[in-house]
Amino acid sequence: MRLCRLPARGSCLLLGPRQTGKSTLVKSVLPRRAWTVDLLQQETFLRYAKEPGAFRREAEARVRRGVRVIFVDEIQRNPALLDEIHGLIETHRIRFLLTGSSARKLRRGAANLLAGRAATRRLYPLTMSEQGQLFDLDRTLRFGSLPPVVTGGPGAARDLLASYADTYLREEIQAEALVRNLGGFARFLDLVAAENGGIVNYTALGRDAQLTTNTVQEYYQILEDTLVGFRLEPWRHSPRRRLVGHPRFYLFDPGVTNALLRRLGAPLDSVWRGRLFEQWVILECHRMLDYRRAEVRSFYWRTNHGAEVDLLLERHGRLRLAIEIKAKSTVAGADLSGLRSFAEVHPRVRRVVVAEVPEEYELDGVAILPYRTFFQRLPSLLR
Repeated sequence: MRLCRLPARGSCLLLGPRQTGKSTLVKSVLPRRAWTVDLLQQETFLRYAKEPGAFRREAEARVRRGVRVIFVDEIQRNPALLDEIHGLIETHRIRFLLTGSSARKLRRGAANLLAGRAATRRLYPLTMSEQGQLFDLDRTLRFGSLPPVVTGGPGAARDLLASYADTYLREEIQAEALVRNLGGFARFLDLVAAENGGIVNYTALGRDAQLTTNTVQEYYQILEDTLVGFRLEPWRHSPRRRLVGHPRFYLFDPGVTNALLRRLGAPLDSVWRGRLFEQWVILECHRMLDYRRAEVRSFYWRTNHGAEVDLLLERHGRLRLAIEIKAKSTVAGADLSGLRSFAEVHPRVRRVVVAEVPEEYELDGVAILPYRTFFQRLPSLLR
């Protein structure tokens, strides 16, 4: 069962990358008499692209026959329909369930719909708890947790992920005309995958990708808008100062990261495995907290001298938790240097290490937690 809960009443826009199961989730809550409009079907897409008003006329005909719920899949393919949907919500009080995989295109035509007339939810690849008995850490670090990857065999997972990167470039970027320089964007995407989780240096990455700094910044925004990555901003005491530092950037799934780097069949050496483990823990926190609507913001912490903490969680304006992530079965004092430096500035903030240790223990006032234990306790740790 998915952790994402759609509102029981009212309209809803469900956003998420492709293959995360948006359509499946919506269909699981549709009443029998709902009307489904799939904009991935070319004939349907072209008909409404030529005449958006036809959608309204057909919807009103369905309403006269008793339909009260309408599901529109991949609404970002035709944002012009949002004006028609707005009118139908106001006039007929119809409940719309919409899915989309590109917030960028929706922002161009969705302001009237998203401003209070439809709740917004996000769907991500499967969390550890959603995978249940199918969860395997090594497999998740290698292939990620897109639903068809989790339920398929290793061979099917490789094929799906290998095509996913290509499909993203071909369909999301080229077909939607978000990027004209497809070759430059492909080079950029390879570098983003290689630097996944690293501090973003727009100028250096632009030099390596043969792109201008402004173009690199625009491309990062495209990745966020198409929901395949997010920024982790640096913590500063002042919200204004937070905007000065360079963010870290994480792709939305370890399997997609490996696919972009063509490392799906490569052994997970200790360094790369550590980076993927950090990515997975941060993604898992991000997903769980969003599903719980926990009003938590995430940051990382770094001093000018290089002391670092992987993840800070802030709730209601106060830092609640400092998290260091280690892909180790034994955590020693040397692994706590970042948390020690952090404690000198923020002595009252709870500190934990999330690791692959078999049992929890305490070291120099820091809780060392197995990753399963950490995720089970995360809500209580934020109180």
